[in-house]
Amino acid sequence: MYSPIQSGRLYEKIVEQIEERIVSGELKVGDQLPAERELAAQFGVSRTAVREAVKTLHQKGLVEIISGRGTFISDLTSDAVRHSLGFMAKISAAGGYKNLTEIREILEPEIAALAAIRAAEEHISTMRQAVATMDAALKDADTFIEADLDFHLALAQATQNSLIPTLIDPIVDLLRENRKRIFNTPGAPERGQFYHKRILQAVEQHNARAAREAMRAHLQQVSQDSQADQSGDATAN
Repeated sequence: MYSPIQSGRLYEKIVEQIEERIVSGELKVGDQLPAERELAAQFGVSRTAVREAVKTLHQKGLVEIISGRGTFISDLTSDAVRHSLGFMAKISAAGGYKNLTEIREILEPEIAALAAIRAAEEHISTMRQAVATMDAALKDADTFIEADLDFHLALAQATQNSLIPTLIDPIVDLLRENRKRIFNTPGAPERGQFYHKRILQAVEQHNARAAREAMRAHLQQVSQDSQADQSGDATAN
């Protein structure tokens, strides 16, 4: 049973109570919410308020509305988080890539270290494949960059913490255009590969310290190549 709502914006109070039950685990993926009429009676509000609350929960990705069946707790909550983080990252990127680069410098060395401790063979295999693809695509920007993104996502997945890929994926993805520019900096793909291989070797050896240091060096190299690309643009202009 839900608690009757006495005041405030009614639909927001309904959303708060249902969210609390999802967070606590009282409501699980696939659970069905009571019918609109029953929810209105439990909350002591109109069906209009319930309808608005369900609409809000649906927009947040927390519930799925199936016509003729009802409203169910969604299994897309991680996608909702990813969407929200991606949107915030886009806002940050609109003012330049410095903020995103700083976030990577904070997160990715520790991601690499944790991956080195926890990586299973399947994660290492994916990273090896990504490195091999990049080796074969040093003159093919699109293929190289997609494999580069696969490498960093596999590293995040190797931490075996389901929140980490959700955090890092939208940030890395937003750097796609910047990566294309860096790719055209003479020697940048080869320099990137040098550090990718160092990171991979550290993960294969389950050496957290080496993985952390290799990732820091890689991000410093990316930053330097990015600055070189910007300097080249300024000279050309």
